[in-house]
Amino acid sequence: MAELALYSRSGCHLCDEMIEALRPMLDAADSTLRVVDIDADPALREKYGWRVPVLTLEDIVICEGRLDEDMLRDALALR
Repeated sequence: MAELALYSRSGCHLCDEMIEALRPMLDAADSTLRVVDIDADPALREKYGWRVPVLTLEDIVICEGRLDEDMLRDALALR
């Protein structure tokens, strides 16, 4: 089972959109999603800032801003 991390912040409509778009893919890929609030950690806020949402798999960035379904499928297939 793969665990994806979504770096997000409160009030981020793109983050909410990515979470909704990910839901059906997570079930199909037997994966889980951990949502991380970057504003709770100064180091994460510095690292990701205005780039959110940032989706990662094993600390490798899969996509930023909008969900790239092809990149996500490729990353999960290589796992």
